[in-house]
Amino acid sequence: MKILVSAYACDPTCGSEPGAGWNWVRQAARFHDVWVITRAKNRPMIEAALREDPLPSVRWTYFDLPRWARVWKRGQRGVHLYYYLWQIAIYVIAKRLHARVGFELAHHATFGTSWMPTLLARLPVPLVWGPVGGAETAPRAFYRSFGWRGRAYERGRNVARWAAEFDPLLHATVRTATIGLAKANETAEWMRRRRLRCVELHQESGITEQEYAQLCRYPVRTEGPIRFVSMGRLLHWKGFHLGIRAFAAFRSVWPEGEYWIVGDGAERGRLQELARRSGLGDAIRFPGALARVKVLESLAVCDVLVHPSLHDSGGLVCPEAMAAGRPVICLDLGGPALQVTKETGFKVLAGTPDQVVRDMSAAMVTLARDPELRHRMGEAGRRRAFEFCSWDRKGEYLNAVYQRAAAHAQRSAVG
Repeated sequence: MKILVSAYACDPTCGSEPGAGWNWVRQAARFHDVWVITRAKNRPMIEAALREDPLPSVRWTYFDLPRWARVWKRGQRGVHLYYYLWQIAIYVIAKRLHARVGFELAHHATFGTSWMPTLLARLPVPLVWGPVGGAETAPRAFYRSFGWRGRAYERGRNVARWAAEFDPLLHATVRTATIGLAKANETAEWMRRRRLRCVELHQESGITEQEYAQLCRYPVRTEGPIRFVSMGRLLHWKGFHLGIRAFAAFRSVWPEGEYWIVGDGAERGRLQELARRSGLGDAIRFPGALARVKVLESLAVCDVLVHPSLHDSGGLVCPEAMAAGRPVICLDLGGPALQVTKETGFKVLAGTPDQVVRDMSAAMVTLARDPELRHRMGEAGRRRAFEFCSWDRKGEYLNAVYQRAAAHAQRSAVG
């Protein structure tokens, strides 16, 4: 088929959503002729990657808003407004391309945000929307564990999502999408309540064969004190403050052990102060932001991933840890709730902060006492990561989604 893909975030040198955008394009190109609209900012990285690994069935269109229309955007500041305007602007490009090419299907790949529309919905072709997330939210009981900036952020996010409910472009997206792919149960339920015709659960992030092979080479540690690790931006909703409190409780029962928190962000000072007040001393480390290769290597010298995120729709940190044979302790929320099973780690009910701290600490103690359990969970995690997150398998799934969407459109046309 001739397929048009909207991939605002698309960068072969990154993980997270830009990396996912690049890999969705690569997988679509395994089966179909693909036209991609992405940001001009991504062009140097994409063209460098294509010199090493060409994609002959992909045609690229690069677009950014004029400089005068984006003088207010600085990094992540204003990114959602810029993205919204970008979506509107590329409709003219998409319409012109469709008139020339005659697409049989459109796929909105990134951003994967359920409360932001895609104007590809206005094209007269079937639309695959997603995977998207965004309906996930931090339970109210946890607001009191945030600083004032965190509480303000959560309330602002809730207001933005509420306001989006009145957006006619978002209504058109939901009404028109042939298949909606949701990153987590919360977003799938949001889609169903709005009567999107077909909703499927599917995670955004995946692992390449090369990454999987590298992670599988990491041996299970058998010497030294147990070492826990958390990885990601140091933001309030990542829940690292809960991980520190749980580790402090763990240390009162099991005096040997370490906790590494890899990353940087607005909460770093607050987290370091919490660690100091908890008397953790040298048992906790903050290595800061590391290059992606160094982040992956940090899994080789740690035993258990602690990922207490409060509204993470997907992400790659849990699958990467599982591919490395490391058990995961996470909250039973969002994307990690789908990625992690009882065979590969501990999913903690998110009731209250104190309850989460107790249950996470208990999981830490259990894993410290039972190296054999860590080994079994690690091996199960490697199998799960391959079956659930392999990009080649995800490509086969995406092709099946495209075929179902096209078949639905044919049935509708006959009807």
